Amino acid sequence: MKILPTTIDGVFTVDLEAFSDERGLFARTFSADDFAATGLEAVVAQCSLAYNHRAGTVRGLHWMAEPLRESKLVRVTRGALLDVIVDVRVDSPTYLTHVAVELTADNRRALYVAPGLAHGYQTLVDATEAVYQMNIPFTPGHDRGLRFDDPALAIDWPLPVSVISAKDQAWALLRPRSDA
Repeated sequence: MKILPTTIDGVFTVDLEAFSDERGLFARTFSADDFAATGLEAVVAQCSLAYNHRAGTVRGLHWMAEPLRESKLVRVTRGALLDVIVDVRVDSPTYLTHVAVELTADNRRALYVAPGLAHGYQTLVDATEAVYQMNIPFTPGHDRGLRFDDPALAIDWPLPVSVISAKDQAWALLRPRSDA
């Protein structure tokens, strides 16, 4: 695996190093030792699958509130999506900036998301499926979110939104910070 940092601290792309022969290919998708050596959370407590019927579907932007410290590894097993991570750590120099990474079944890339970062995505094709590995189980009542269309975030989603949950539409818009 090649684990590479992005422009936001705590967000890493994870590319496979595949071994190919006449049968096809084989690659390690997760290694606790490799993750720990890079300083990433190496515990997997829960795995989840998200299937999305239509291109343009948006899920997110979500994170778990303190004191929970959820990290996740996201990989597409079918289709394609644009994964967007927003830094919601108020002390961070990249607060409210985002990074976008295309994850597809063909590129086999994964995205590691550290605690304190909001995560969401838009599907680029119909019938897209994503697999998540999380370090802690989902805990109702601790989930938080940002509006996908918040002008303060200026996220350029590649497609018109075709499907989004009522919950994700209802998150409040950000208010400008008062530093005075």
